[in-house]
Amino acid sequence: MATKVVLPKWGMGIEEGMIVRWLKTIGDTIEKGEPLVEIETAKATQEMEAPVGGRLVQILLPAGQTATVNTEIAVIDETYA
Repeated sequence: MATKVVLPKWGMGIEEGMIVRWLKTIGDTIEKGEPLVEIETAKATQEMEAPVGGRLVQILLPAGQTATVNTEIAVIDETYA
């Protein structure tokens, strides 16, 4: 099963974030809770953890791009967990 990873809303007034860098590349196996990507908001730069375990199969938002909260940024295939 594929899980879509979305840009989280980390606080009041945070409406968008920029991908600083991906900590994993397509094809990497990831465990739930493992750091996946660094995201910069108006208040801070934070590491986002993988919501599920599996294999990173698609990156939808490359580093340097900004998106609104709840935008899909990646896909993890859980069949590899």
